[in-house]
Amino acid sequence: MSAAAPDDAAAFCADLVRNHDFARYVSTLFVPAAARRGLLALYAFNVEIVRVRDHVSQPLPGEIRLQWWTDMLAGHVHGSAEGNPVAAEFLLAIREFDLPVEPLSLLVEEHQFDLYNDPMPTMAALEGYLTDTCAALFASAARIAGAFPAAVDHLARHAGLAYGLVQVLAGLPRDASRRQLFLPQQLLDSHGCGIEEVFAGQETSRLRAVLNELAGEARQHLATALSLLAELPPAARPVFLPLAQARRDLEHLSRADRNPFLPLPVSRLRTLWTTWRASRSREFTR
Repeated sequence: MSAAAPDDAAAFCADLVRNHDFARYVSTLFVPAAARRGLLALYAFNVEIVRVRDHVSQPLPGEIRLQWWTDMLAGHVHGSAEGNPVAAEFLLAIREFDLPVEPLSLLVEEHQFDLYNDPMPTMAALEGYLTDTCAALFASAARIAGAFPAAVDHLARHAGLAYGLVQVLAGLPRDASRRQLFLPQQLLDSHGCGIEEVFAGQETSRLRAVLNELAGEARQHLATALSLLAELPPAARPVFLPLAQARRDLEHLSRADRNPFLPLPVSRLRTLWTTWRASRSREFTR
């Protein structure tokens, strides 16, 4: 594969993020131009990792794909990395912004869980997974945008847990349809909700109690994350704008009359409006 031209690789990453992670794509419109390309490379890398499950029918091919990214981060992939537009752009961003590679490698490793249908065992396990994936992504993004690691780690953890928990709630219809369980089994057991009830798409009071508890956890982490934004330099705050969409989604997901097995409605216009309003709010400008 021939190496992609730099401008073509950057455009490829932008299109990938626009098509598969629109909330984060929109957030990049509010950051200084010097950081935008690096952020799009980071988010394109994340899109490639989280979509591995969608591209394979068995775990082994997925493991091979993830291992390629692990090897790339370790510097063991050369020619094929240059020919991959996302890898080429991401390696450039890692060098330009001096991104620590270890958290990124751990992010890839954690997404191996996605390839299998083992249930998420406990709430602590889910929090660990989200810390090493969603929170690590927020932390790397904030570093690209100019935030010092010491100022962002605590905020990134709460932001990642909030955003990730909302994704777990929103992803229930898809996950249940392929017998994948991100809802902690420990939490299901504590409310007397069986795994097969979830996989069968049964809307019960027991499942509702589980989802309400997760939504409550998400609200707490979201409130903490938003309260910490003022500690960041203004240029770095826009990387947390996806929290505004997560807050709106959480409101919809928490409605008592909502069927949790119906996909969350998606509107790009609404995402644009929600993000723009948040960018002008006191939380992001004070």
